[in-house]
Amino acid sequence: MARALITGITGFAGGHLAAHLLALGGIEVCGVAHDRGYGLDHLGQPVPLVIADLRDPGVVKDLLLDVKPDQIFHLAAQAYVPTSWQAPWNTFENNVRPELNILQLMVRKRMKARLLVVASNEVYGVVSPDRLPVDEGTLLEPHNPYGVSKVVQDLLARQYFLSHGVDVIRARAFNHLGPRQSPQFVAANFARQIAEAEAGLRKPVVRVGNLQAQRDFTDVVDVVRAYALLMEKGRSGEAYNIGSGEPRSVRAVLDTLLGMSSVQVRIEPDPARMRPSDIPVIYGDITKLHADTGWLPTIPFEESLARVQDYWREVVRQPGYVCSEENQ
Repeated sequence: MARALITGITGFAGGHLAAHLLALGGIEVCGVAHDRGYGLDHLGQPVPLVIADLRDPGVVKDLLLDVKPDQIFHLAAQAYVPTSWQAPWNTFENNVRPELNILQLMVRKRMKARLLVVASNEVYGVVSPDRLPVDEGTLLEPHNPYGVSKVVQDLLARQYFLSHGVDVIRARAFNHLGPRQSPQFVAANFARQIAEAEAGLRKPVVRVGNLQAQRDFTDVVDVVRAYALLMEKGRSGEAYNIGSGEPRSVRAVLDTLLGMSSVQVRIEPDPARMRPSDIPVIYGDITKLHADTGWLPTIPFEESLARVQDYWREVVRQPGYVCSEENQ
Protein backbone atom coordinates (compact mmCIF):
# COMPACT_ATOMS: atom_id res chain seq x y z
CA MET A 1 0.00 0.00 0.00
CA ALA A 2 1.35 3.42 -0.99
CA ARG A 3 1.74 6.01 1.74
CA ALA A 4 0.79 9.59 0.88
CA LEU A 5 1.74 12.64 2.92
CA ILE A 6 -0.38 15.76 2.38
CA THR A 7 1.04 19.05 3.64
CA GLY A 8 -1.69 21.53 4.48
CA ILE A 9 -4.15 18.68 4.94
CA THR A 10 -6.49 20.71 7.17
CA GLY A 11 -6.86 23.40 4.52
CA PHE A 12 -9.45 23.71 1.78
CA ALA A 13 -7.86 21.66 -1.00
CA GLY A 14 -5.92 19.45 1.42
CA GLY A 15 -9.06 18.11 3.06
CA HIS A 16 -10.71 17.39 -0.27
CA LEU A 17 -7.55 15.67 -1.53
CA ALA A 18 -7.45 13.45 1.56
CA ALA A 19 -11.08 12.44 0.96
CA HIS A 20 -10.35 11.65 -2.69
CA LEU A 21 -7.28 9.51 -1.94
CA LEU A 22 -9.13 7.57 0.75
CA ALA A 23 -12.01 6.95 -1.67
CA LEU A 24 -9.57 5.59 -4.28
CA GLY A 25 -8.36 2.95 -1.83
CA GLY A 26 -4.94 1.37 -1.63
CA ILE A 27 -3.41 4.56 -0.23
CA GLU A 28 -2.49 5.23 3.38
CA VAL A 29 -3.02 8.95 3.99
CA CYS A 30 -1.04 10.99 6.52
CA GLY A 31 -1.12 14.74 7.00
CA VAL A 32 0.77 17.69 8.36
CA ALA A 33 -0.49 21.23 8.89
CA HIS A 34 0.45 24.43 10.67
CA ASP A 35 -2.83 24.38 12.59
CA ARG A 36 -6.04 22.36 12.78
CA GLY A 37 -7.83 24.53 10.22
CA TYR A 38 -11.04 22.86 9.09
CA GLY A 39 -10.05 19.64 10.85
CA LEU A 40 -10.48 16.15 9.46
CA ASP A 41 -13.85 15.09 10.89
CA HIS A 42 -15.40 15.27 7.43
CA LEU A 43 -13.25 12.30 6.36
CA GLY A 44 -15.25 9.92 8.53
CA GLN A 45 -12.19 7.94 9.55
CA PRO A 46 -9.02 8.63 11.51
CA VAL A 47 -6.05 10.01 9.60
CA PRO A 48 -2.68 10.61 11.29
CA LEU A 49 -2.12 14.35 11.64
CA VAL A 50 1.00 16.21 12.74
CA ILE A 51 0.79 19.89 13.68
CA ALA A 52 4.17 21.35 12.80
CA ASP A 53 6.01 24.32 11.31
CA LEU A 54 7.53 23.17 8.01
CA ARG A 55 9.73 26.26 7.87
CA ASP A 56 11.97 24.45 10.37
CA PRO A 57 14.38 22.07 8.57
CA GLY A 58 14.62 19.86 11.66
CA VAL A 59 10.86 19.45 11.79
CA VAL A 60 10.76 18.47 8.13
CA LYS A 61 13.59 15.98 8.63
CA ASP A 62 11.87 14.29 11.60
CA LEU A 63 8.53 14.23 9.78
CA LEU A 64 9.70 12.70 6.51
CA LEU A 65 12.02 10.17 8.11
CA ASP A 66 9.22 9.08 10.43
CA VAL A 67 6.41 8.92 7.84
CA LYS A 68 8.56 7.59 4.98
CA PRO A 69 6.04 8.62 2.31
CA ASP A 70 5.93 7.24 -1.22
CA GLN A 71 4.00 10.31 -2.35
CA ILE A 72 4.20 13.89 -1.07
CA PHE A 73 1.43 16.31 -2.03
CA HIS A 74 2.82 19.71 -1.04
CA LEU A 75 -0.21 22.00 -0.69
CA ALA A 76 0.74 23.97 2.44
CA ALA A 77 0.97 27.70 1.68
CA GLN A 78 -0.20 31.22 2.41
CA ALA A 79 -2.72 31.29 -0.42
CA TYR A 80 -4.46 34.66 -0.22
CA VAL A 81 -3.22 37.34 -2.63
CA PRO A 82 -4.26 40.44 -0.57
CA THR A 83 -2.38 39.07 2.46
CA SER A 84 0.75 38.91 0.32
CA TRP A 85 0.54 42.66 -0.26
CA GLN A 86 0.25 43.26 3.49
CA ALA A 87 2.94 40.75 4.49
CA PRO A 88 5.14 39.91 1.48
CA TRP A 89 8.03 38.44 3.42
CA ASN A 90 5.82 36.19 5.54
CA THR A 91 4.14 34.97 2.35
CA PHE A 92 7.51 34.30 0.73
CA GLU A 93 8.87 32.48 3.78
CA ASN A 94 5.73 30.40 4.31
CA ASN A 95 5.54 29.38 0.67
CA VAL A 96 9.19 28.86 -0.24
CA ARG A 97 11.01 27.64 2.87
CA PRO A 98 8.93 24.49 3.52
CA GLU A 99 9.32 23.32 -0.07
CA LEU A 100 13.05 24.00 -0.02
CA ASN A 101 13.36 22.01 3.21
CA ILE A 102 11.53 19.08 1.62
CA LEU A 103 13.63 19.18 -1.54
CA GLN A 104 16.92 19.41 0.34
CA LEU A 105 16.04 16.49 2.59
CA MET A 106 14.96 14.39 -0.38
CA VAL A 107 18.37 14.98 -1.95
CA ARG A 108 20.39 14.41 1.24
CA LYS A 109 18.55 11.22 2.17
CA ARG A 110 18.13 10.05 -1.43
CA MET A 111 14.42 9.66 -0.90
CA LYS A 112 12.53 7.92 -3.68
CA ALA A 113 9.22 9.60 -2.97
CA ARG A 114 7.38 11.43 -5.75
CA LEU A 115 6.65 15.07 -4.93
CA LEU A 116 3.78 17.18 -6.29
CA VAL A 117 4.31 20.92 -5.80
CA VAL A 118 1.18 23.04 -6.13
CA ALA A 119 1.81 26.48 -7.62
CA SER A 120 -0.85 28.81 -9.05
CA ASN A 121 -2.07 30.58 -12.16
CA GLU A 122 -0.77 33.73 -10.42
CA VAL A 123 2.67 32.82 -11.80
CA TYR A 124 1.53 34.11 -15.21
CA GLY A 125 0.47 37.59 -14.11
CA VAL A 126 -1.23 39.87 -16.63
CA VAL A 127 -1.40 38.27 -20.07
CA SER A 128 -2.49 40.08 -23.23
CA PRO A 129 -5.71 38.78 -24.81
CA ASP A 130 -3.88 37.48 -27.89
CA ARG A 131 -1.83 35.14 -25.65
CA LEU A 132 -4.84 33.54 -23.94
CA PRO A 133 -5.43 30.86 -22.88
CA VAL A 134 -2.04 30.49 -21.23
CA ASP A 135 -0.16 27.26 -21.70
CA GLU A 136 2.74 26.00 -19.61
CA GLY A 137 5.27 27.71 -21.87
CA THR A 138 3.85 31.19 -21.20
CA LEU A 139 6.34 33.62 -19.70
CA LEU A 140 6.07 33.87 -15.91
CA GLU A 141 5.44 37.52 -15.00
CA PRO A 142 3.67 37.64 -11.61
CA HIS A 143 1.93 40.87 -10.59
CA ASN A 144 1.78 40.36 -6.82
CA PRO A 145 4.02 39.02 -4.04
CA TYR A 146 2.00 35.80 -3.78
CA GLY A 147 2.61 35.14 -7.48
CA VAL A 148 6.33 35.75 -7.00
CA SER A 149 6.42 33.20 -4.18
CA LYS A 150 4.67 30.67 -6.42
CA VAL A 151 7.12 31.27 -9.26
CA VAL A 152 9.94 30.50 -6.85
CA GLN A 153 8.19 27.31 -5.72
CA ASP A 154 7.64 26.27 -9.32
CA LEU A 155 11.20 26.97 -10.46
CA LEU A 156 12.77 25.46 -7.35
CA ALA A 157 10.98 22.22 -8.15
CA ARG A 158 12.23 22.36 -11.73
CA GLN A 159 15.78 23.16 -10.60
CA TYR A 160 15.93 20.23 -8.17
CA PHE A 161 14.67 17.94 -10.93
CA LEU A 162 17.38 19.17 -13.31
CA SER A 163 20.20 19.38 -10.75
CA HIS A 164 19.46 16.38 -8.55
CA GLY A 165 16.93 14.21 -10.39
CA VAL A 166 14.24 14.70 -7.76
CA ASP A 167 10.99 13.11 -8.93
CA VAL A 168 8.82 16.22 -8.80
CA ILE A 169 5.79 17.50 -10.70
CA ARG A 170 4.60 21.11 -10.82
CA ALA A 171 0.86 21.82 -10.75
CA ARG A 172 -0.34 25.30 -11.71
CA ALA A 173 -3.85 25.37 -10.30
CA PHE A 174 -6.35 28.03 -11.31
CA ASN A 175 -9.21 29.18 -9.02
CA HIS A 176 -11.04 26.45 -7.06
CA LEU A 177 -14.64 26.37 -5.82
CA GLY A 178 -16.21 24.21 -3.12
CA PRO A 179 -17.32 23.76 0.48
CA ARG A 180 -14.95 24.68 3.33
CA GLN A 181 -13.09 27.35 1.35
CA SER A 182 -12.06 30.38 3.38
CA PRO A 183 -14.44 33.35 3.04
CA GLN A 184 -11.36 35.35 2.09
CA PHE A 185 -12.01 33.98 -1.40
CA VAL A 186 -14.65 35.47 -3.64
CA ALA A 187 -17.23 32.70 -4.10
CA ALA A 188 -17.19 31.72 -0.43
CA ASN A 189 -17.36 35.36 0.61
CA PHE A 190 -20.39 36.09 -1.56
CA ALA A 191 -22.10 32.87 -0.45
CA ARG A 192 -21.52 33.70 3.21
CA GLN A 193 -22.95 37.20 2.84
CA ILE A 194 -26.02 35.84 1.03
CA ALA A 195 -26.54 33.08 3.61
CA GLU A 196 -26.33 35.62 6.44
CA ALA A 197 -28.90 37.81 4.70
CA GLU A 198 -31.21 34.83 4.15
CA ALA A 199 -30.96 34.00 7.85
CA GLY A 200 -31.76 37.58 8.84
CA LEU A 201 -28.36 38.06 10.44
CA ARG A 202 -27.48 41.11 8.38
CA LYS A 203 -29.00 43.63 6.03
CA PRO A 204 -29.60 42.37 2.47
CA VAL A 205 -26.43 43.94 1.12
CA VAL A 206 -23.53 42.15 -0.59
CA ARG A 207 -20.27 44.07 -0.51
CA VAL A 208 -18.07 43.48 -3.54
CA GLY A 209 -14.73 44.31 -5.07
CA ASN A 210 -13.86 44.19 -8.77
CA LEU A 211 -16.70 42.34 -10.49
CA GLN A 212 -15.19 42.68 -13.97
CA ALA A 213 -12.17 40.43 -13.37
CA GLN A 214 -12.41 37.11 -15.21
CA ARG A 215 -10.98 33.91 -13.78
CA ASP A 216 -10.80 30.21 -14.57
CA PHE A 217 -12.98 28.50 -11.93
CA THR A 218 -12.95 24.73 -11.31
CA ASP A 219 -14.59 22.63 -8.61
CA VAL A 220 -12.10 21.60 -5.93
CA VAL A 221 -13.19 17.97 -6.32
CA ASP A 222 -12.01 18.06 -9.93
CA VAL A 223 -8.81 19.87 -8.94
CA VAL A 224 -7.75 17.27 -6.37
CA ARG A 225 -8.61 14.51 -8.81
CA ALA A 226 -6.08 16.15 -11.14
CA TYR A 227 -3.49 16.16 -8.34
CA ALA A 228 -3.95 12.42 -7.84
CA LEU A 229 -3.72 11.71 -11.57
CA LEU A 230 -0.57 13.80 -11.87
CA MET A 231 0.98 11.86 -9.02
CA GLU A 232 0.21 8.68 -10.93
CA LYS A 233 0.82 9.70 -14.54
CA GLY A 234 2.54 13.09 -14.68
CA ARG A 235 5.97 13.42 -16.26
CA SER A 236 8.69 14.22 -13.76
CA GLY A 237 9.96 17.80 -13.87
CA GLU A 238 7.01 19.03 -15.94
CA ALA A 239 4.48 21.78 -15.19
CA TYR A 240 0.73 21.31 -15.71
CA ASN A 241 -2.14 23.78 -15.76
CA ILE A 242 -5.27 22.70 -13.89
CA GLY A 243 -8.45 24.60 -14.74
CA SER A 244 -11.66 24.64 -16.70
CA GLY A 245 -10.14 26.34 -19.73
CA GLU A 246 -12.96 28.90 -19.65
CA PRO A 247 -12.98 32.47 -18.25
CA ARG A 248 -15.91 33.57 -16.06
CA SER A 249 -16.31 36.99 -14.50
CA VAL A 250 -16.59 37.58 -10.78
CA ARG A 251 -19.92 39.16 -11.69
CA ALA A 252 -21.05 35.79 -13.09
CA VAL A 253 -20.16 34.16 -9.76
CA LEU A 254 -22.25 36.72 -7.89
CA ASP A 255 -25.20 36.58 -10.30
CA THR A 256 -25.29 32.79 -10.16
CA LEU A 257 -25.34 32.78 -6.37
CA LEU A 258 -27.98 35.51 -6.23
CA GLY A 259 -30.09 33.49 -8.62
CA MET A 260 -30.20 30.69 -6.04
CA SER A 261 -31.53 32.96 -3.30
CA SER A 262 -35.07 34.18 -2.58
CA VAL A 263 -33.67 37.28 -0.85
CA GLN A 264 -33.38 40.47 -2.84
CA VAL A 265 -30.05 42.09 -2.06
CA ARG A 266 -28.32 45.33 -2.93
CA ILE A 267 -24.81 45.21 -4.34
CA GLU A 268 -22.46 47.69 -2.71
CA PRO A 269 -18.88 48.36 -3.90
CA ASP A 270 -16.29 48.14 -1.13
CA PRO A 271 -12.98 49.95 -1.77
CA ALA A 272 -11.26 47.73 0.81
CA ARG A 273 -11.80 44.76 -1.50
CA MET A 274 -9.91 46.32 -4.40
CA ARG A 275 -6.37 45.05 -4.98
CA PRO A 276 -3.36 47.28 -5.71
CA SER A 277 -2.82 45.29 -8.93
CA ASP A 278 -5.53 43.08 -10.40
CA ILE A 279 -5.40 40.79 -13.42
CA PRO A 280 -8.24 41.60 -15.88
CA VAL A 281 -8.63 38.10 -17.34
CA ILE A 282 -6.79 34.79 -17.08
CA TYR A 283 -7.65 31.25 -18.09
CA GLY A 284 -5.62 28.19 -18.86
CA ASP A 285 -4.92 25.77 -21.67
CA ILE A 286 -5.29 22.28 -20.16
CA THR A 287 -4.28 20.34 -23.28
CA LYS A 288 -1.09 19.00 -21.70
CA LEU A 289 -2.82 17.75 -18.55
CA HIS A 290 -5.51 16.01 -20.59
CA ALA A 291 -2.97 14.43 -22.94
CA ASP A 292 -0.82 13.00 -20.14
CA THR A 293 -3.52 11.94 -17.66
CA GLY A 294 -6.88 11.95 -19.45
CA TRP A 295 -8.21 14.53 -16.94
CA LEU A 296 -11.05 16.86 -17.79
CA PRO A 297 -13.28 18.83 -15.40
CA THR A 298 -16.63 17.14 -14.77
CA ILE A 299 -18.56 19.33 -12.29
CA PRO A 300 -20.50 22.24 -13.84
CA PHE A 301 -19.84 25.78 -12.64
CA GLU A 302 -23.42 26.21 -11.40
CA GLU A 303 -23.31 22.95 -9.44
CA SER A 304 -20.06 23.99 -7.78
CA LEU A 305 -21.58 27.29 -6.67
CA ALA A 306 -24.72 25.55 -5.40
CA ARG A 307 -22.51 23.37 -3.18
CA VAL A 308 -20.74 26.48 -1.88
CA GLN A 309 -24.03 28.23 -1.12
CA ASP A 310 -25.53 25.17 0.62
CA TYR A 311 -22.41 24.83 2.75
CA TRP A 312 -22.69 28.43 4.01
CA ARG A 313 -26.40 28.02 4.70
CA GLU A 314 -25.50 25.13 7.00
CA VAL A 315 -22.72 27.13 8.65
CA VAL A 316 -24.87 30.14 9.51
CA ARG A 317 -27.58 27.89 10.98
CA GLN A 318 -25.17 26.46 13.53
CA PRO A 319 -25.88 27.44 17.17
CA GLY A 320 -23.62 30.26 18.26
CA TYR A 321 -22.74 31.38 14.75
CA VAL A 322 -21.60 35.01 14.81
CA CYS A 323 -22.20 37.19 11.78
CA SER A 324 -18.95 38.20 10.15
CA GLU A 325 -17.57 41.45 11.55
CA GLU A 326 -17.48 43.16 8.20
CA ASN A 327 -21.24 42.57 7.80
CA GLN A 328 -22.45 43.74 11.21
